[in-house]
Amino acid sequence: MTLPEGERLQKVLARVGVGSRRRCEELIDAGSVTVNGQVATLGRRVDPRTDLIEIDGVAIGVRPDAVYYLLNKAAGVITTADDPQGRPTVLDGLPAEPRVHPVGRLDADTEGLLLLTNDGELTHRLTHPSFGIDKEYLAEVQGTPSRGALRTLRSGVELDDGVTAPATVSLLEGNVVRIVIHEGRNRQVRRMCEAVGHPVRRLVRVRIGPLRDTRLGPGEWRELSTGELRTLERAVRRDPSRLDCGTGAAG
Repeated sequence: MTLPEGERLQKVLARVGVGSRRRCEELIDAGSVTVNGQVATLGRRVDPRTDLIEIDGVAIGVRPDAVYYLLNKAAGVITTADDPQGRPTVLDGLPAEPRVHPVGRLDADTEGLLLLTNDGELTHRLTHPSFGIDKEYLAEVQGTPSRGALRTLRSGVELDDGVTAPATVSLLEGNVVRIVIHEGRNRQVRRMCEAVGHPVRRLVRVRIGPLRDTRLGPGEWRELSTGELRTLERAVRRDPSRLDCGTGAAG
Protein backbone atom coordinates (compact mmCIF):
# COMPACT_ATOMS: atom_id res chain seq x y z
CA MET A 1 0.00 0.00 0.00
CA THR A 2 1.30 3.46 -0.92
CA LEU A 3 1.11 5.99 1.91
CA PRO A 4 -0.04 9.57 1.16
CA GLU A 5 2.84 11.97 0.61
CA GLY A 6 3.53 15.01 2.75
CA GLU A 7 3.50 15.86 6.44
CA ARG A 8 0.56 15.73 8.81
CA LEU A 9 -1.11 19.12 8.93
CA GLN A 10 -1.06 19.48 12.72
CA LYS A 11 2.68 18.82 12.74
CA VAL A 12 3.29 21.55 10.16
CA LEU A 13 1.14 24.03 12.08
CA ALA A 14 2.90 23.29 15.36
CA ARG A 15 6.33 23.65 13.75
CA VAL A 16 5.64 27.20 12.56
CA GLY A 17 4.40 28.30 15.97
CA VAL A 18 0.62 28.23 15.65
CA GLY A 19 0.42 26.35 18.95
CA SER A 20 1.00 22.98 20.55
CA ARG A 21 0.23 19.86 18.54
CA ARG A 22 -2.94 19.43 20.60
CA ARG A 23 -4.00 23.04 19.98
CA CYS A 24 -3.46 22.60 16.25
CA GLU A 25 -5.60 19.47 16.29
CA GLU A 26 -8.36 21.42 18.04
CA LEU A 27 -8.22 24.12 15.34
CA ILE A 28 -8.52 21.47 12.64
CA ASP A 29 -11.41 19.76 14.47
CA ALA A 30 -13.19 23.11 14.76
CA GLY A 31 -13.06 23.60 10.99
CA SER A 32 -10.82 26.66 11.29
CA VAL A 33 -8.10 25.33 9.00
CA THR A 34 -8.36 25.08 5.23
CA VAL A 35 -5.94 23.63 2.68
CA ASN A 36 -6.20 25.01 -0.83
CA GLY A 37 -9.64 26.41 0.02
CA GLN A 38 -11.07 23.17 1.46
CA VAL A 39 -11.80 22.59 5.16
CA ALA A 40 -9.13 20.26 6.50
CA THR A 41 -9.66 17.15 8.63
CA LEU A 42 -7.36 15.44 11.10
CA GLY A 43 -4.88 13.21 9.33
CA ARG A 44 -4.67 15.48 6.29
CA ARG A 45 -1.19 15.49 4.81
CA VAL A 46 0.19 18.59 3.15
CA ASP A 47 3.19 19.79 1.19
CA PRO A 48 4.26 23.11 2.78
CA ARG A 49 6.03 24.11 -0.42
CA THR A 50 2.92 24.05 -2.59
CA ASP A 51 -0.24 23.92 -0.46
CA LEU A 52 -2.03 27.08 0.68
CA ILE A 53 -2.83 26.67 4.37
CA GLU A 54 -5.14 29.18 6.08
CA ILE A 55 -6.51 29.61 9.60
CA ASP A 56 -9.83 31.46 9.73
CA GLY A 57 -9.14 32.73 6.24
CA VAL A 58 -5.64 34.04 6.95
CA ALA A 59 -2.75 32.40 5.11
CA ILE A 60 0.15 31.31 7.28
CA GLY A 61 3.77 31.01 6.26
CA VAL A 62 4.60 27.34 6.33
CA ARG A 63 7.15 27.03 3.55
CA PRO A 64 10.13 25.28 5.13
CA ASP A 65 12.58 27.38 3.11
CA ALA A 66 10.88 30.77 3.61
CA VAL A 67 12.67 33.37 5.73
CA TYR A 68 11.63 36.88 6.73
CA TYR A 69 14.15 39.44 8.00
CA LEU A 70 13.43 42.90 9.38
CA LEU A 71 16.38 45.26 8.91
CA ASN A 72 16.94 48.76 10.25
CA LYS A 73 18.76 50.18 7.23
CA ALA A 74 21.47 52.70 8.00
CA ALA A 75 22.12 55.78 5.88
CA GLY A 76 24.53 55.18 3.01
CA VAL A 77 23.49 51.54 2.53
CA ILE A 78 22.20 50.61 -0.92
CA THR A 79 18.95 48.67 -1.34
CA THR A 80 20.26 46.18 -3.87
CA ALA A 81 21.88 42.76 -3.96
CA ASP A 82 25.11 44.01 -5.51
CA ASP A 83 26.59 47.45 -6.11
CA PRO A 84 29.15 48.00 -8.91
CA GLN A 85 30.66 50.88 -6.93
CA GLY A 86 31.38 48.65 -3.96
CA ARG A 87 29.10 50.46 -1.53
CA PRO A 88 27.54 48.52 1.37
CA THR A 89 24.24 46.83 0.54
CA VAL A 90 21.29 45.65 2.60
CA LEU A 91 22.41 42.03 2.13
CA ASP A 92 25.71 42.59 3.91
CA GLY A 93 25.63 40.78 7.24
CA LEU A 94 22.58 38.67 6.40
CA PRO A 95 22.86 34.88 6.03
CA ALA A 96 24.07 33.93 2.55
CA GLU A 97 21.50 31.13 2.26
CA PRO A 98 18.70 31.10 1.52
CA ARG A 99 19.09 34.07 -0.78
CA VAL A 100 16.67 36.89 0.00
CA HIS A 101 15.63 40.11 -1.72
CA PRO A 102 14.45 43.46 -0.34
CA VAL A 103 10.72 44.15 -0.42
CA GLY A 104 10.57 47.54 -2.10
CA ARG A 105 13.39 50.06 -1.77
CA LEU A 106 14.70 52.87 0.37
CA ASP A 107 17.10 55.30 -1.26
CA ALA A 108 20.67 55.43 -0.02
CA ASP A 109 20.18 58.37 2.33
CA THR A 110 16.94 57.09 3.87
CA GLU A 111 17.11 55.08 7.07
CA GLY A 112 14.70 52.71 8.74
CA LEU A 113 12.77 49.50 8.42
CA LEU A 114 13.11 47.24 5.40
CA LEU A 115 11.75 43.72 4.97
CA LEU A 116 13.82 41.08 3.16
CA THR A 117 12.51 37.64 2.20
CA ASN A 118 12.52 34.88 -0.37
CA ASP A 119 8.72 34.69 -0.34
CA GLY A 120 7.71 35.94 -3.77
CA GLU A 121 3.96 35.91 -3.12
CA LEU A 122 4.23 38.05 0.00
CA THR A 123 6.61 40.40 -1.80
CA HIS A 124 4.07 40.86 -4.58
CA ARG A 125 1.30 41.69 -2.14
CA LEU A 126 3.43 44.15 -0.17
CA THR A 127 4.71 46.02 -3.22
CA HIS A 128 1.80 45.86 -5.66
CA PRO A 129 0.12 49.29 -5.78
CA SER A 130 -3.41 47.92 -5.42
CA PHE A 131 -2.88 46.60 -1.89
CA GLY A 132 -2.11 50.05 -0.48
CA ILE A 133 0.08 48.97 2.46
CA ASP A 134 0.86 51.94 4.71
CA LYS A 135 4.44 53.09 5.26
CA GLU A 136 5.16 55.55 8.06
CA TYR A 137 8.08 58.00 7.97
CA LEU A 138 9.56 60.62 10.25
CA ALA A 139 11.01 63.48 8.22
CA GLU A 140 13.26 66.16 9.66
CA VAL A 141 12.81 69.07 7.28
CA GLN A 142 14.20 72.54 6.77
CA GLY A 143 12.07 75.14 8.49
CA THR A 144 8.74 74.70 10.22
CA PRO A 145 5.89 73.70 7.90
CA SER A 146 2.86 75.97 8.04
CA ARG A 147 -0.69 74.70 8.42
CA GLY A 148 -1.13 75.28 4.71
CA ALA A 149 1.91 73.17 3.84
CA LEU A 150 0.69 70.35 6.08
CA ARG A 151 -2.75 70.57 4.52
CA THR A 152 -1.24 70.27 1.04
CA LEU A 153 0.79 67.23 2.08
CA ARG A 154 -2.40 65.62 3.41
CA SER A 155 -4.63 66.36 0.44
CA GLY A 156 -2.16 65.76 -2.39
CA VAL A 157 0.98 67.34 -3.82
CA GLU A 158 1.49 68.07 -7.51
CA LEU A 159 4.65 66.21 -8.61
CA ASP A 160 6.08 65.71 -12.08
CA ASP A 161 4.46 62.24 -12.19
CA GLY A 162 1.05 63.39 -10.97
CA VAL A 163 -0.74 64.38 -7.78
CA THR A 164 0.02 62.22 -4.76
CA ALA A 165 -2.74 60.32 -3.00
CA PRO A 166 -4.07 61.63 0.32
CA ALA A 167 -1.64 61.03 3.19
CA THR A 168 -1.76 61.14 6.98
CA VAL A 169 0.46 64.01 8.11
CA SER A 170 1.16 65.59 11.49
CA LEU A 171 3.77 67.95 12.91
CA LEU A 172 5.52 66.31 15.88
CA GLU A 173 8.05 69.03 16.67
CA GLY A 174 9.15 72.29 15.09
CA ASN A 175 10.64 70.61 12.04
CA VAL A 176 9.81 66.89 12.39
CA VAL A 177 6.88 65.68 10.30
CA ARG A 178 5.16 62.30 10.57
CA ILE A 179 3.99 61.13 7.13
CA VAL A 180 2.04 57.95 6.34
CA ILE A 181 1.66 57.05 2.66
CA HIS A 182 0.46 53.99 0.79
CA GLU A 183 2.02 54.81 -2.57
CA GLY A 184 5.51 53.75 -3.61
CA ARG A 185 6.77 56.40 -6.01
CA ASN A 186 10.47 57.03 -6.33
CA ARG A 187 11.74 59.31 -3.51
CA GLN A 188 8.14 60.28 -2.89
CA VAL A 189 8.35 61.65 0.65
CA ARG A 190 11.40 63.76 -0.20
CA ARG A 191 9.74 65.17 -3.30
CA MET A 192 6.51 65.90 -1.43
CA CYS A 193 8.32 67.87 1.26
CA GLU A 194 10.45 69.74 -1.25
CA ALA A 195 7.35 70.65 -3.26
CA VAL A 196 5.87 72.47 -0.25
CA GLY A 197 9.12 74.31 0.44
CA HIS A 198 10.62 72.14 3.18
CA PRO A 199 13.41 69.88 1.84
CA VAL A 200 14.20 66.81 3.92
CA ARG A 201 17.34 66.77 6.04
CA ARG A 202 16.85 63.29 7.46
CA LEU A 203 14.27 60.61 6.67
CA VAL A 204 13.51 57.46 8.66
CA ARG A 205 10.89 54.80 7.90
CA VAL A 206 9.47 53.61 11.22
CA ARG A 207 6.65 51.30 10.13
CA ILE A 208 5.73 48.94 7.28
CA GLY A 209 2.05 48.00 7.56
CA PRO A 210 1.80 46.45 11.04
CA LEU A 211 5.58 46.04 11.44
CA ARG A 212 7.35 48.36 13.87
CA ASP A 213 10.47 47.95 16.02
CA THR A 214 12.05 50.78 18.00
CA ARG A 215 14.74 48.54 19.52
CA LEU A 216 16.64 47.65 16.34
CA GLY A 217 19.78 49.75 16.04
CA PRO A 218 21.07 51.04 12.68
CA GLY A 219 22.30 48.08 10.64
CA GLU A 220 20.72 45.51 12.96
CA TRP A 221 18.29 42.86 11.77
CA ARG A 222 16.18 40.03 13.13
CA GLU A 223 13.73 37.41 11.92
CA LEU A 224 10.02 38.11 12.05
CA SER A 225 8.13 36.28 14.77
CA THR A 226 5.30 33.93 13.84
CA GLY A 227 2.82 36.42 15.23
CA GLU A 228 4.26 39.27 13.16
CA LEU A 229 4.16 37.17 10.03
CA ARG A 230 0.53 36.21 10.55
CA THR A 231 -0.39 39.85 11.22
CA LEU A 232 1.44 40.92 8.07
CA GLU A 233 -0.26 38.27 5.97
CA ARG A 234 -3.61 39.35 7.38
CA ALA A 235 -2.86 42.93 6.33
CA VAL A 236 -2.11 41.99 2.72
CA ARG A 237 -4.97 39.54 2.39
CA ARG A 238 -7.69 42.19 2.32
CA ASP A 239 -9.43 42.95 -0.95
CA PRO A 240 -7.49 45.80 -2.58
CA SER A 241 -9.58 48.94 -2.86
CA ARG A 242 -7.02 51.65 -3.58
CA LEU A 243 -4.64 52.23 -6.46
CA ASP A 244 -1.40 54.18 -6.50
CA CYS A 245 1.52 54.71 -8.79
CA GLY A 246 4.70 52.69 -8.92
CA THR A 247 6.79 50.68 -6.49
CA GLY A 248 9.98 52.72 -6.38
CA ALA A 249 12.03 53.93 -3.44
CA ALA A 250 9.33 55.82 -1.59
CA GLY A 251 11.83 57.53 0.68
